[in-house]
Amino acid sequence: MPRAPFPELSSSVRLKYVKLGYQYLVNNFVAFLLIPVMIAVSLVLVRRGPDEIMALWHSLQLDLTQVLFSVFLLVFVAAVYFVSRPRPVYLVDYACFKPPTTCRVPFATFMEHAWLINWDEKSVQFQTRILERSGLGEETCLPPASHYIPPNPTMEASRAEAQLVIFSAIDDLLKKTGLWPKNIDILVVNCSLFSPTPSLSSMIINKYELRSNIRSFNLSGMGCSAGLISIDLARDLLQVHPRSNALVISTEIITPNSYTGNQRSMLLPNCLFRMGAAAILLSNRRRDARRAKYRLLHVVRTHKGADDRAYRCVYQEEDAEGHTGISLSKNLMAIAGEALKSNITTIGPLVLPMSEQLLFFLTLVGRKLINHKWKPYVPDFKLAFEHFCIHAGGRAVIDELQNNLQLTAEHVEASRMTLHRFGNTSSSSLWYELSYIESKGRMRRGHRVWQIGFGSGFKCNSAVWKCLRTVETLVDGPWADCINRCPVDIPDVVKP
Repeated sequence: MPRAPFPELSSSVRLKYVKLGYQYLVNNFVAFLLIPVMIAVSLVLVRRGPDEIMALWHSLQLDLTQVLFSVFLLVFVAAVYFVSRPRPVYLVDYACFKPPTTCRVPFATFMEHAWLINWDEKSVQFQTRILERSGLGEETCLPPASHYIPPNPTMEASRAEAQLVIFSAIDDLLKKTGLWPKNIDILVVNCSLFSPTPSLSSMIINKYELRSNIRSFNLSGMGCSAGLISIDLARDLLQVHPRSNALVISTEIITPNSYTGNQRSMLLPNCLFRMGAAAILLSNRRRDARRAKYRLLHVVRTHKGADDRAYRCVYQEEDAEGHTGISLSKNLMAIAGEALKSNITTIGPLVLPMSEQLLFFLTLVGRKLINHKWKPYVPDFKLAFEHFCIHAGGRAVIDELQNNLQLTAEHVEASRMTLHRFGNTSSSSLWYELSYIESKGRMRRGHRVWQIGFGSGFKCNSAVWKCLRTVETLVDGPWADCINRCPVDIPDVVKP
């Protein structure tokens, strides 16, 4: 095969440097505009000499009243600014639950249980095909009650799973931060499909004997993106309650939600969802800025529930035989793409450099006024973020976002490895991905992280964090025993 001619390579290199030059020029446009003005003013002052400058100053004839009024006005404006600006929200630290090896569910075990529980051959074959192409590995875990034949989805077993995953994550977080439970001011818990009475937040308050005046919240039914909704709620509460700590718990309880019927759209969650939880400590105390890992910059929430297709694309219902399960629509990926597009439209102006915003605007105007067939310009979000945490909802979700956002394999490595090692842990998956990046020693001071979550309703939520200090390579946590062999190659089809 003939080699590509050298001029094409040369042309591509020139285009690369032209784009870099354009980005540098646009992003520093104000500096380029002000520097000549400052130089011109300085030259004028130098030419006038000190006597003329003093004469100009005395000609202003400012009396003491004017000077005091000006000083008072400056102090007043500064005071209003400092009082009205949002309080910074810091992520002090977080911890992820690491399932015990006794809960491990290899492919062979999963399929054997599926066959013994459901004798329908077509349903078992369907689950086998899904599992082979899912991107999950052999070390994902299900709760103890799911290991029984048939499963034992009782209220007692569900509470036992909740206590195992939540208390383990909180214990690890308290140990890492040295936080005394009595110093927790705000508690936010999200779990979509298990909402007992008393609530999970009350269960935590009882276990750790938290204060009687704690502000506690329990979110349910909000899907896999509920973790970022909890972060948003905690942020809003920290804006009105100074000098406070907020504990956020994100989890999904698997025990009561395994589907035992034969409807294919409801069998998908059985193959993808696994146990997991994360505990996050947020603070608005200035003194915590020194030890905090990250600062929260933005949270953007997009809800497409007004559209019937989006509302029903992830839907809990009963099948024809009366078995309850979560039905996933065939239109799920298309709806997720629309929600992501709306979310990007909002978050783009907040994070993208001016060069990307200008290119996007000019392309949009060109499509409207010149030629509507012009290909839309996709902003390069790699210029805004160093790390991406994409909800590990499934291989198709990660593939679509990688293609749409033009990300490299390294950018989605954390998402793929989280799906492979832990499965879809729902709202907590974003924190397993962040832990993966830290365990690889890739997080540096000043780096920005984009977390993207999708959930029923249908919702797409984003959070942007800025790293405040270089994070040392983790020696413990959920990835401690496997980080050295990651990333692993994941074939398109895995034969158990």
